[in-house]
Amino acid sequence: MAVLSGCYWLASFAYAPAPTREPTLVLIPKGAGAGEISTILRERRLLADDLRFLLLARLTGKADRLQAGEYSIPARATPLAILRLLEEGRVVVKTVTIREGLNIEKIAAILAREGWVDAQRFIALARDPEFIQTLGIDQESLEGYLFPDTYRLTRGDVSEEALLRMMTRRFQRIWREVTAGNPSAMSRHDVVTLASIVEKETGAAQERPQIARVFLNRLARNMRLQSDPTVIYGLEEFDGDLTRRHLRLKTPYNTYVIKGLPPGPICNPGREAIEAVLEPADNPYLFFVSKNDGTHHFSITLKEHNRAVNKYQRKKVPKEKEKVAVAEQPTMPAATEQTADKQEAPETGQVLVPARVTEEAPAPEAVSMAEAEEKQDAERLPGQEQLQESEQGQEKHPNQEPVPEPI
Repeated sequence: MAVLSGCYWLASFAYAPAPTREPTLVLIPKGAGAGEISTILRERRLLADDLRFLLLARLTGKADRLQAGEYSIPARATPLAILRLLEEGRVVVKTVTIREGLNIEKIAAILAREGWVDAQRFIALARDPEFIQTLGIDQESLEGYLFPDTYRLTRGDVSEEALLRMMTRRFQRIWREVTAGNPSAMSRHDVVTLASIVEKETGAAQERPQIARVFLNRLARNMRLQSDPTVIYGLEEFDGDLTRRHLRLKTPYNTYVIKGLPPGPICNPGREAIEAVLEPADNPYLFFVSKNDGTHHFSITLKEHNRAVNKYQRKKVPKEKEKVAVAEQPTMPAATEQTADKQEAPETGQVLVPARVTEEAPAPEAVSMAEAEEKQDAERLPGQEQLQESEQGQEKHPNQEPVPEPI
């Protein structure tokens, strides 16, 4: 009789439903034992303050097999059902999407906002050479190697180190896939660096191979890349207004000043941008300018490029300020207004208003195209090549919009 009474006493508890009417999220930390788990469940009103939970866990052999993680406990779940759920580890899996073109800081902000990481620790580890070496990447920073994708994460099983390891492993897997049977003459780091520039300059996905070819053509001719996003990346502070002073500023990333590629990626490119560098379009273009619809006009010659700049960019200048400069640099891929700083706000994930080049100082005097071609690098201002005369004989700042002169 006593045994039967005891069994009834335990069974009445094991099959008694919780008073909840909706699913309840519960986070079980790593290392929590049955006693701590019982306390957590009581605090969430899933259990009564009853020793029978610990007894039930031990008698069923589940006490040492309860797993950490975030669980969604169904409404009116019984203690026995909860034990089974925790034993099987049926945790809540959440997805986090990291879009192409974000830098380390923006990725950290997204993950921190959703409670997955401490942003400062994430950033510090992403720039810690000693930690980076453990990931099999021989670089000073993980910029460019945090692969943009949708990740499935579970609470209680994520840390800054774990996430960085997960993202770099995804990059390495994708890199093996895109380079299988398709070796590149460029190093992996150079491919990723150029892909990051292509990613930031691209407004329409189908144009990535075209834009990649423009930059490869310029590299082959030893022409400066002159990409606005590289300038912006090298600035300590940027308010969305790209000026001539910025273009002249000597930083390792300012491709108006340096020749060749910057020392490393300026964002984390996606698969398509990497593939565009490995398999670019076959074209002779050296210039491109935004058509203000997300796409670009591509040009072979400076003369054609100047006409495109006039067509797509000059019309934006207010009528009362139409006395503007319209001459173009001899080697300029015309960073686009659409994508000059494809800079997403971490809070909203929306693209910010693109950077516009503004006048901070009088432009240098225009010179003839022949004179500019003869002088080239010898007479370039820091970060800015010689201006040339256009067909109209007017002057224009070499980047994006025409810049009004003082009236």
